[in-house]
Amino acid sequence: MIYPDWPAPESIKAISTTRQGGFSLPPYNELNLGDHVGDNAETVGKNRDSLILQASLPEAPRWLKQVHGTTVSFASSWQQGDEADAIISSHPNQVCAIMTADCLPILLCNQAGDQVAAIHAGWRSLAAGIIEKTVSHFDCPTHEIMAWLGPAIGPSQFEVGNDVFHAFTSHSSDAAIALQQIDPKHYLADIYLLAKQRLNDLDIHAIYGGERCTVSEPAHFFSYRRDGITGRMASMIWIAPK
Repeated sequence: MIYPDWPAPESIKAISTTRQGGFSLPPYNELNLGDHVGDNAETVGKNRDSLILQASLPEAPRWLKQVHGTTVSFASSWQQGDEADAIISSHPNQVCAIMTADCLPILLCNQAGDQVAAIHAGWRSLAAGIIEKTVSHFDCPTHEIMAWLGPAIGPSQFEVGNDVFHAFTSHSSDAAIALQQIDPKHYLADIYLLAKQRLNDLDIHAIYGGERCTVSEPAHFFSYRRDGITGRMASMIWIAPK
């Protein structure tokens, strides 16, 4: 398990899983939490049950059907099968969760410790405004929000095409510094920096994490870019009762 190193209020609990410690067989070994990737359903259920115990979760995570869009789910009205790429809560013990295997997981909380969100930021949802959409639902000034960036594909591994370059630079020319051109049609994208730029534009400057690379650490992380058929990690955040 990875525990965010950030100055969140005492009421804020957060955790990000690795691939270690579960029951799935290759190529999903071991702690695959995705029920949509071809793994045995009973094994995934066993992994999810084990996660609740390992992470001392107050309830089962509120899983989303992630579609690389900008829909935000509200934990208070969440239902199984919700199609969304972010989930937000202002009530204790509601575990907001998103799954990744190269895409960027972003966890948010406010300084008051009474509002949290989890964001699935693949390049499509990031470019389309998933951060902005999620932050718009916070009830505090944006400068009172802090962010933790979980394990994602690193800047030396994330090769993209002109479509990704234009998706970000059409929003802001500053995005070009996060997209290193390697030939006429390809770039190396720094998804961490692209997310930080979006957060900074919202006056969110307390940003932590963003040091790992899912592709380069096969012993620790699932990576769709590296392996194709693989499992999913989870990043979760919730409010503990005061």
